[in-house]
This record gives sequence, structure tokens and C-alpha cells, in this order.
Amino acid sequence: MPSYNFLLCLTVLISLGQSGSDEPNVLLPSASETPTDSGLSLLDEDAGSHECSACVWREQSKVLRLETIKSQILSKLRLKQAPNISREVVNQLLPKAPPLQQLLDHHDFQGDAWSQDEFMEEDEYHATTESVITMASEPEPLVQVNGKPSCCFFKFSPKLMFTKVLKAQLWVYLRPLQQTSTVYLQILRLKPVTEQGSRHIRIRSLKIELNSRVGHWQSIDFKHVLQNWFKHPHTNWGIDINAFDESGNDLAVTSLRPGEEGLPFLEVKVLETTKRSRRNLGLDCDEHSTESRCCRYPLTVDFEAFGWDWIIAPKRYKANYCSGQCEYMFMQKYPHTHLVQHANPRGSAGPCCTPTKMSPINMLYFNDKQQIIHGKIPGMVVDRCGCS
Repeated sequence: MPSYNFLLCLTVLISLGQSGSDEPNVLLPSASETPTDSGLSLLDEDAGSHECSACVWREQSKVLRLETIKSQILSKLRLKQAPNISREVVNQLLPKAPPLQQLLDHHDFQGDAWSQDEFMEEDEYHATTESVITMASEPEPLVQVNGKPSCCFFKFSPKLMFTKVLKAQLWVYLRPLQQTSTVYLQILRLKPVTEQGSRHIRIRSLKIELNSRVGHWQSIDFKHVLQNWFKHPHTNWGIDINAFDESGNDLAVTSLRPGEEGLPFLEVKVLETTKRSRRNLGLDCDEHSTESRCCRYPLTVDFEAFGWDWIIAPKRYKANYCSGQCEYMFMQKYPHTHLVQHANPRGSAGPCCTPTKMSPINMLYFNDKQQIIHGKIPGMVVDRCGCS
């Protein structure tokens, strides 16, 4: 049971202990004592400000739901705290490259690959990685001669190295040309320098007819190379990238200058499996509803308002929350719970209003190593509520 619903149920338990009655007698704070929003923005405000127990109950459910979402996102992404990345740094690090533009323009980040009647069974808590974008960094001094080459080394997490690689693309930005030219692009695998000199091995060669006065992002299939690195991590010392035009000018951007798009990066798509489960039904209400039974209510979370600029997309999503009472008179709607209630000893608090089905959201974000990650975070959208 999620923590925010547990706290609401705990209120019922305390109330019953004080009253000595078999019937729930929920003690709720007044509107002035209701906790305020601690960060994540509520876009769906309760328009009805009248003093009623259901309204106060819902407001508490909202606040607790928001606090839960905040902690769950960090926990499910295995982050101890939110990455300290400002909006200015995000704009500087975010390359204007085709794969990112496709994700942002054509991808629905809220449960796009999931039908209404599915959720994960295997690991319903931690995020499922689908693709990783790893930026180039400077290689180890062991492979350099007089500081050359200054690019490129790619570091991978142990988790990623144990996944199945579906696709790997190396993206390189080529500087603008004044006229059409044949460009020869070479990728060299770096090895430690020995007494006999450098031992860089050519692993890719491309001949490109280029006519771009605004620069060009070129992709290179890197799946085979990456698979070898994952199988033999000790061979990963990095690569050297060269792209010469007919005049001998190197067009490959491997160190940023003013006005240039970005450093090389690897786009890696991996496979993780999911399974199906059963269906459940529940009530749906809006913020103006007078329904006192357990019901699902709308709630939109705004990451920009909270200051989480490290989340690239979505900037906001519909999370929803559960609120309402599970009194005996309502048990005919939840027949299984009604049987459980009769089996419990008298004086128990009874069932709580809690999510019975949740679905994931897709997210594009920076992790604490300033890598761009695209993956699914399970259990972030309440699809149905019920008494349990």
C-alpha cells in the first residue's frame, strides 16, 4: 500500500482507538491545518473551498500523493538526491541532434507503449531503461601522445553492460562546408601507447558526399563495437574520430568551440521485458464531486514549477490520486473486500482507499553523471482505485 494511503488509514485507526466505536470516526484537521504543497505543482486545484470532511480528506490525499511522487521518482531512478543541473547547464549539454529531436517531437512520454489493461509484474518499482545517450569524454592519458587525441571515451554503467543491445549509433557533428565536398570519416580504436608508439586500429571508414553550410550530424552503426566492449570491458580505451574533406581539413567536432553544436555521443537502445496482468474496475470523480466513496481524482504534476530542470520530458504529467471512504454500506461495490471485512474481528479500521492499478510513464532525463537517459518509470500513474 502506498505511504500516503497508509497515513490516511492510520488516521482512521487512531480515531477508532479514541472513540471505542466499531464504526469509523475519522478525525481530520481543519482547513487551516492542511499541509501546503511542498514543491510539485498542482494544476488541478479544488475549486470548492467549502468546509467539508471529504474536501479536507482529498486535500490531504493530494499533498501526500505529491510527496510520494517526489521520493518515488528519485528512488526508482536509484538517485540519492535530485541531480544539481540548472536550466542553463541543461541547454548547454543538450545536443540539437536527430535522435533527441525525434524523441521529443514524436514520442508520447506518458505510457505510450502500454494498453489500458497492462502493468509490470517482474519489477514494479525500479525504472526500466530503454535507451541511453552517453556523451564523449577525454580518454585516459595512457592512450594519448602530447594530449592527443582529446576525444573520445565512453563510460557505461554495469547495469547497461548486462542488457541486450538492440541498436547502437555513434553520432558525430561535422562542421559546415562552403561547397560540396567528399568527406572521408574514420573511426580508430584506441589502445595504450607502447615504446613502439601508438597502436590505434581503424574500425570504421565512411565516404560521404556532403553539402551543408549549417553543419551535419552523421550517424555510424556502432552495435558490433559496443557488444565487444560489453563482453570485454578491458578493451574499451575509447576511439579517435577524423573526418577530412578534399582539402585535408578535419571537420569532426571533438572539442567544443563557440557556435558549434556538440561533442560526439553514443545512442544505445536496449531490451528489457514486461508481462501482463489482470483487470480491475473503480470509480472516477472530479474535484467538484460530492462522492464520499473511494474514488480516483485528477492530479497533474509540474516538474518545471518544482525546479527539476534535469527532467527533459515530460515537463508535466497526469498522476491522479485516490481518496474516499470504504465504509460498510459501500462494500457491495467491492464484494471481495466485504467478505474480508466480515472475517476481521470487530474494532478493526477496515479497508483503505488505495490504487488497484497503476501504469508507468516514459521519461527523458539527466542522471547524476550528466548522461541522458530515456526509460520507463513504473507505478507513477493511478489508473484505478479501490478498497483494500
